[in-house]
Amino acid sequence: MELTLAKSQGYLRGNASASSGKKLLAVIGAYTGFGSHLKRNVFCGSWMPTGDALKTLEERGVIIRFLIGRSANRGDSLDSNIDEENHRTKDFLILESHEEATEEVPRKAKFFFSAAVEMWEAEFYVKVDDNINLQIDALIEILESRRGSQGLYMGCMKSGSVITEEGKQWYEPEWWKFGDSKTYFRHASGSLFILSNNLARYINTNR
Repeated sequence: MELTLAKSQGYLRGNASASSGKKLLAVIGAYTGFGSHLKRNVFCGSWMPTGDALKTLEERGVIIRFLIGRSANRGDSLDSNIDEENHRTKDFLILESHEEATEEVPRKAKFFFSAAVEMWEAEFYVKVDDNINLQIDALIEILESRRGSQGLYMGCMKSGSVITEEGKQWYEPEWWKFGDSKTYFRHASGSLFILSNNLARYINTNR
């Protein structure tokens, strides 16, 4: 999408959302996988509410869902088990366009932000990994203080050297794109990061 069109439709800094009415505060997506049932139980036994408590949190303007894609073999037992679990718990956001596979993990966040911004109008969209013990009340307090923020990209920021040697862990096949310094630009750690509404919309438009 051209920059001028992005600006006209409110996807960049300084442009209000096209939707009217009060937004939700946040949509939180927690990564999960087909073999992570026990991890989901740990989540639900620690910081993630269930049942009526989940509904109460939603009344406060915070949506939490487990994020998962579809099996490479659509409709198999992996898919049906997730569908059955979601029917019981109603706490999944199933990313129909995403294949749940190790090599597809880098694309999962894009599919989450795209799907979430189409389903819910929120101030912020939060991605968390399944090994995070989130202090939900503290997060809500931080986000409440930043309502109305545009162009917000927040998390545990880091940078570091690009791995250029093939075969090493975290090898970067396109290392040459990072210039002579071979250093990643400062970015949020993948474990948890937050985007404001307009940035999530920009991702959705350019997916």
